[in-house]
Amino acid sequence: MDPILILLILFVTALVLFATEWLPVDVTALGLLSALLLLGLLTPKEAFAGFGSDTVLTLASLFILTRVLLRAGVIEWVGVSVARRSRNATATLRSLLGTVAGVSAFTSNTATTAVFLPVVAGMARRAGIPASRALMPLAFASILGGTITVIGTSTNLVVSGALPAAGQEPLGFFELAWVGVPVAALGLAYLFFVAPRLLPARDAQLEESLRAYLADLTVAAGSPLAGQTLRETGLGRDHGLTVVAVRRGEQPTQYAPGPDFRVQEGDTLTVEGPTERILAGKSTLGVVSKSEQKLPQDEAGAVRLVEAVVMPGSPLLGRTLREARFRERYGASVLALHRRARNVERLGRLRIQVGDVLMVQGGAERIDSLGEHLVVMGDLTERQRDLRRAPLALLLFGGAVLLGGLGVVPLAVAVVVAVALSLIFRLITPEEAYGSVEWPVIILVACMLAFGTAFEDSGAARALTGALSGVLEPLGPYGLLGALFLVTVLLTQPMSNQAAALVMLPLAIGTAKALGYDPRPFIIGITVAASNSFITPLEPSCMLVYGPGRYSFMDFVRVGAGLTAVTFVAALLIIPRVWPF
Repeated sequence: MDPILILLILFVTALVLFATEWLPVDVTALGLLSALLLLGLLTPKEAFAGFGSDTVLTLASLFILTRVLLRAGVIEWVGVSVARRSRNATATLRSLLGTVAGVSAFTSNTATTAVFLPVVAGMARRAGIPASRALMPLAFASILGGTITVIGTSTNLVVSGALPAAGQEPLGFFELAWVGVPVAALGLAYLFFVAPRLLPARDAQLEESLRAYLADLTVAAGSPLAGQTLRETGLGRDHGLTVVAVRRGEQPTQYAPGPDFRVQEGDTLTVEGPTERILAGKSTLGVVSKSEQKLPQDEAGAVRLVEAVVMPGSPLLGRTLREARFRERYGASVLALHRRARNVERLGRLRIQVGDVLMVQGGAERIDSLGEHLVVMGDLTERQRDLRRAPLALLLFGGAVLLGGLGVVPLAVAVVVAVALSLIFRLITPEEAYGSVEWPVIILVACMLAFGTAFEDSGAARALTGALSGVLEPLGPYGLLGALFLVTVLLTQPMSNQAAALVMLPLAIGTAKALGYDPRPFIIGITVAASNSFITPLEPSCMLVYGPGRYSFMDFVRVGAGLTAVTFVAALLIIPRVWPF
């Protein structure tokens, strides 16, 4: 059979599988690569070259560096800082969305959405704004920011990495900014002034899915809380924590202190809030858990944080943690406790009941040997933030971006070195680093790069683009750019953004060459189109807010269609002026 026909059959088959997701996209990609090898359309060297490409190494390294920033609490600190600066609800929301777009230009938009989600939801709740009018704009703002730099989304990197094989220059670090910044600005304006009129008014379900814990936290020396009233600390407004009791030296415990209560160094605050808020507060507010400080020092390098539920028959039942000698018995400490019935009581005075969920911290071996009466429900270790490491994490990430962006060293070299230094300085463990890489994306990219090689070498690309050029030639360059943009947008709805871009890229380049146009504007158009997926909630950032915002599928269609139209018109007006046909 003609190799070109075989390639086209494989191309259509992969397209259908990507769109329907009968198989996971990475499995489809591996199947496609296997078929190319078995049919002799690629040599093993050509087939596996993508796994060692600069693009794959850069992608994997950026996944790890984003996790480093998250572990250091950098992104969350930025969000809380923005929220604290403004007291006007509308202005605060707009500032947060602008910040999200800016942060997303340099980190994964999915990770950015995940970190800012509780911040935005909490701000909306305290300001009386329906969560549904804040969370979808959050997801869309993170997507808009991803079009500004080549590392803004994995799609941008994938396109850049595939260009040399097609005889084109890779994307410059800030090359997309010429169109990405105006598109992001217009998109944010749409989210500020138009989207609120289209979005439904529904309360969030976010808090219902989070356990409310009680924790005893002591105000340490140098804490920003010392000397401030509870109102001034913003513990409730900005950090989502409710102070239910305060213990000061030998004085009687003060329950439900008022907003004018002034915090002093050494006070122990019993606070109530979700897991993420308590962990974030511990890293940003200068408060410590006494029990945490008393952990055995020899276990400090392998500390885990888990949720454990108290089972019937536990020796803890009916006792306080001190009476049960929890730390001596288990070699671990309890940082917080969750109970279905709300308690306005200090953690130290609560008597353990069946079903209580304890937030337990201790050495890995100790956690593994908690016993049958304390069942571990989930591992929270990766949710901990350590702001002491934030300056170093920022230095490594910023240095890699600066050196790679200025071309001092190749971007792949800069980010790989930054990952190595992060591991050396223990900003992240090797296990966390490997776990932070989105392996399905890596597999998809590597396999599709190999498919692109076969598609080009076999002549299938020339045959297909030759047929397309005859159909599209009457549209002219603007019509061709618009058609490719719209087709790419449509493809990103049922399939991954990366797959859509890799499918459209060779077609756009081949068609442009056949019609005598410079391929660059069409490459940029496809990149922008593939990165801006708003019409359905299938984009990962959108899926994160879909449930908490209580959205329907048609909510995304109604709001996303208008934002897609804004992006489409802006791209059509800007791209040809920066990259002439």
